[in-house]
Amino acid sequence: MIDPNFRRSAVLLCEHDKEGTLGLILNKLTGMNLNDVLVDMPPFEAPVYFGGPVHTDSLHFIHDMGDLLEDSLPVAKGVWWGGDFENLKFLITSGLLEPRRIRFFLGCAGWSGGQLAEEMETGSWVVSPMDANYAFNSSPEELWSQAMFNKGNRFEVIAEIPEYVSWN
Repeated sequence: MIDPNFRRSAVLLCEHDKEGTLGLILNKLTGMNLNDVLVDMPPFEAPVYFGGPVHTDSLHFIHDMGDLLEDSLPVAKGVWWGGDFENLKFLITSGLLEPRRIRFFLGCAGWSGGQLAEEMETGSWVVSPMDANYAFNSSPEELWSQAMFNKGNRFEVIAEIPEYVSWN
């Protein structure tokens, strides 16, 4: 991808229908913590990721809490999106939610109806099965390479290519 927002980005698609698609970039840290972004949250040492260039004033989150976090939507095996915010605060305050089990994102990636399909046809994206380990156990710096390598064959070679050819 030439667009710097998506260069070497691992994107989790959370919602897809005929109206469009919404995703979250899993591997771009903002350098902020949750309490830097939301002052009315209980103390919680969780990094905030750049979810994408759309609605950058919105906060999204994915987690592995399943039905324990009310109103969450399953998006992949072991990964849920969103949920009741007051319930989230309760889980944090009660110590039932650890930072390693949740990821927060400012903004999201969005495509209008049919746009993502067109980008797929031109080869702009590589599709890979989602693994909860990508979201919760991989380091952001290594996630893209790890996902490419795990696809095997020619993608193993792509995973090893330096980000900038001049580094070669």
